[in-house]
Amino acid sequence: MSDNPYKDGRGNKDASIANPKGTGTLSAHPGTGAAMNTQNAFLIGDSMTGGYGNGPDILHDCTVAVDAGEIAVIVGPNGAGKSTAMKAVFGMLNVRQGSVRLDGEDITDLSPQDRVAKGMGFVPQTSNIFTSMTVEENLEMGAFIRRDDFRDTMAQVYDLFPILKEKRRQAAGELSGGQRQQVAVGRALMTRPKVLMLDEPTAGVSPIVMDELFDRIIEVARTGIPILMVEQNARQALEIADKGYVLVQGANAFTGTGKELLADPEVRKSFLGG
Repeated sequence: MSDNPYKDGRGNKDASIANPKGTGTLSAHPGTGAAMNTQNAFLIGDSMTGGYGNGPDILHDCTVAVDAGEIAVIVGPNGAGKSTAMKAVFGMLNVRQGSVRLDGEDITDLSPQDRVAKGMGFVPQTSNIFTSMTVEENLEMGAFIRRDDFRDTMAQVYDLFPILKEKRRQAAGELSGGQRQQVAVGRALMTRPKVLMLDEPTAGVSPIVMDELFDRIIEVARTGIPILMVEQNARQALEIADKGYVLVQGANAFTGTGKELLADPEVRKSFLGG
């Protein structure tokens, strides 16, 4: 891939996503313009139906996917199943129908721990750092599955988040909300993930910090790491998204590139405040 895959603007020009088995093709919805195939996606939660434990289904034939070097965002109203879809992909709830595939491998039956070993980096919305540990100790914890020298990776994290290097000896619990999120993302990157999953990374931070976090997320994607992100700031997230999924009641309502969804009148009216 080129050094800057975004030089022509955000958005995937061919509007296609993946699926090695040829299933999971989404029907065209407003904002899409064409069916979005899922036969080449690097990560896909394909036609997922399921919920927590023995409770009712929250997801209903829901599909989300992301390709290498892309940012895919999941947006929608409160209670739409956005974080549930993310957790389903990460193996934190029962998928009664459908499958999850990573780099062509079916990982539907793997535990979250095994998915991390396969290359998934997951940053939950809350309780995502060790507050009593220093910043550097948090990053070291992110390398727990590695048996090689991870100092180069830590240097890369510090390059991405310079404030963390400055505060590396400080307890993570003493940092601001935005800095804590940087620690959480940095710790996930210490595993050298094949894909990075972020659940509401800008929750509770100021608009200035949100813009900074989005800039860093774009930088990560430029390295070739796919990013699947749930985000409450829908308009801002779609502006940086190659693909967007609007969920309503646990099902796909609208699917398209970020630019297509931002331009769609029905999406704007119903989900973006006009």
